[in-house]
Amino acid sequence: MRYRTVGNGRTAFDVSTICLGTMYFGTRTDVDTSFAILDRFVEAGGTFIDTADNYNAWVGGHGRDSEDLIGRWLADRGVRDRVRLATKVGAAKKDPALPLSNTPPTNFEGLGAEVVHRQAHESARHLGVDRIDVLYGHVDDRETELAETVGAFGALQDEGLVGISGISNVALWRVVEAREEALRQGVAPYGLVQQQYSYVYPEPKLGRHNFVTPDLLDYAASTGTDARPPLAVTAYSPLHQGALTRRDKPLWGGVEHPTSHARLATLHDVAREIGATPNQVALAWLLGADVPVIPVVGASSVAQLEEALGAAELDLDPEVRARLDAEPVLPRAATARPAA
Repeated sequence: MRYRTVGNGRTAFDVSTICLGTMYFGTRTDVDTSFAILDRFVEAGGTFIDTADNYNAWVGGHGRDSEDLIGRWLADRGVRDRVRLATKVGAAKKDPALPLSNTPPTNFEGLGAEVVHRQAHESARHLGVDRIDVLYGHVDDRETELAETVGAFGALQDEGLVGISGISNVALWRVVEAREEALRQGVAPYGLVQQQYSYVYPEPKLGRHNFVTPDLLDYAASTGTDARPPLAVTAYSPLHQGALTRRDKPLWGGVEHPTSHARLATLHDVAREIGATPNQVALAWLLGADVPVIPVVGASSVAQLEEALGAAELDLDPEVRARLDAEPVLPRAATARPAA
């Protein structure tokens, strides 16, 4: 395992460069399997664990199933001092009787000061900890004044409940304005941004604010000065929920287009040539980029985790990376997806 430092100009700590996503722990992934995955992750040197306060609500859970399971595991294993915990608030149900949606009306709770304060304390209680290392706003809330949201996260950091705050599913200009607002208020700014990101990417579209962009990476690379505190990028769905390797998994979120098919063909060719799996190459591509990101890798079995761990120290040769980064030459007809 390798490590990197994340921080916000006031607080900093090291995390493993692979983060373990735990979305379905306690529901689709049963308790014994979840514990085995967590155990193996820590045994392998993993230290960064990611969850949220609304996971599993759409598959029969109550929303905090993952937080509760992690809390049970921490208490049973006694490893709190060996891991850094990240959770998210703001996207749980505002009205329990209505479903969640990614399009308006979303039914998200939002990032008002009362919600942020209350749900952060609830997350700490469910996790069984007195400090949350990283707390993200799960989805940017444009209906709440940015100053209110920024102040709420700043207060939690001043209180000592939260180490570093972050934001997810957000436009870059909102990240920049929020960080400037934090400096105006004299509170710690967001130190992390979590967006969707993988080797395949969506077509540009006005209003798509959940994906890592070149401008976000460029901005993150410019940080780390007194005037512009550090900002790290974490990536959810780095393996596109299995679609990089499985033909039965759809390309979703605007990624279904000929360029993706051509890139997948290159990914599979490279993997065969260097003796790795396509998933490992895709993760190594993220980890070794000029502006590296921290992939949040979900696993539903120890075998899936083992595959991901194989990417932690996989260094791609410059010529291999250049090949992966090259713009594909598309034939007149759409390129077919590669066989698994």
